[in-house]
Amino acid sequence: MNLSKANMKKLFLLVAGGVVLNALLQHLDLVGYFLYVVLGMIAPFLAGSAIAFIINVPMRQIEMRLFPELPEGRKPGRLRRAKRPISFIVTLVLLGGLLAVIFFLILPEIGRTLQSFVDRIPAFAQQTQEWAETMMAQYPEIVDEISRISINWEQIMQGLMDFAQNSMSGVLNSTLDIASSIIGGMVGSVVAVVFAAYVLLQKERLGRQFRQLLYAFLPEKHADRIVEVGTLSFRTFSGFLSGQCLEAVILGCMFFLTMSILRFPYALTISVLITVTALIPIFGAFIGCIIGAFLILTVEPMQALWFIVLFLILQQVEGNLIYPHVVGSSVGLPSLWVLAAVTIGGSVMGIVGMLIFIPLCSVAYTILRHHVLIRLRERNIPKEKILFPRKLSDVTFIRHGKSPVVDIPSEDEAVWECDPDNPAGGDPAQTERGETEQEETEGGEQSSGEEKP
Repeated sequence: MNLSKANMKKLFLLVAGGVVLNALLQHLDLVGYFLYVVLGMIAPFLAGSAIAFIINVPMRQIEMRLFPELPEGRKPGRLRRAKRPISFIVTLVLLGGLLAVIFFLILPEIGRTLQSFVDRIPAFAQQTQEWAETMMAQYPEIVDEISRISINWEQIMQGLMDFAQNSMSGVLNSTLDIASSIIGGMVGSVVAVVFAAYVLLQKERLGRQFRQLLYAFLPEKHADRIVEVGTLSFRTFSGFLSGQCLEAVILGCMFFLTMSILRFPYALTISVLITVTALIPIFGAFIGCIIGAFLILTVEPMQALWFIVLFLILQQVEGNLIYPHVVGSSVGLPSLWVLAAVTIGGSVMGIVGMLIFIPLCSVAYTILRHHVLIRLRERNIPKEKILFPRKLSDVTFIRHGKSPVVDIPSEDEAVWECDPDNPAGGDPAQTERGETEQEETEGGEQSSGEEKP
């Protein structure tokens, strides 16, 4: 082995990394406590970053509508220099108006709905009891089986009282901890909001400083790759967030209109509930359907059945017409991977994981697809080996050595081509035409297979 300066450096880093890894594995409890403390310290800043990202989506649209780009040569006026604070204030006013509508119009209606639901519980219980008595009269053998079951109600009540007494002492002991947690949460919320406001008002400056750090301490190729992945992630997450919110609002409006026309009870409450739960991909709307059907069941059981039918119809309309155009184009993830992302994200991080894992998997899917197409192109893999055969009769097995190779007869012997600058893909015909033009203009640069930033 040539012990040059570079090799010595690599050897030192390898040995040091092994020592550090062994120390971490020997003290996993300390590592876990350290991560817990660090996450607690940076939690307000993470929450502030999330708030800034969410508010930035409507703020960007407002800023582009209020202050479009100026023609070349025209200097910005005094009002345009303050476009960021103005857009930020307008966004806060709109969000405040939305919260006011929710608190003063929707929440009172939800409160009246809950009060009506509570008032109907005794009548619903009476109807359930009458139905149970009717069923028992028709099937007396069930009554005989139930009468044989002996239940000591006094022992059950005594156990409940003992549990309540023991729980009260624990509640009193944890009151101080709860109060300190509430105060800490309030302080963290204030820090998160202030940090989010600073990020939104200074986002260009922060982005410029972050890029300066990347290009100052990393090789240019690696810095370019990080910037590309960051841009793709921002575009995917913002597109998914705006599309998912718009899709949920459209679905809630559809339910409110149809339920109001068909005279269903609790139309506004159920529509708001479905709008909120529809933010959870795939499963969210069904959660709202179950709760809404139960609310209607206490009023009219037959209408609950018709509500389920209405939900299935509107869900088909939303899934086949609205979702592909509003959310599908912004995510660019096949349905199978959407289901996998929602399932894995829900099991790892709950509802937040369901929302985060879809755009996260979309970014990973786009990057992987991009590199796969580049590898296929560099290795000159024929397109016929990639495409799945339509008919088994079109496949001819030819043995080369010991391994069979699939050979699909075709007049076109074109090689698999892809556009490295378009990882999201597109129309195959347009892709081939674009690649041909690029080969004619760039010549030997394309054959090198180098990826451009």
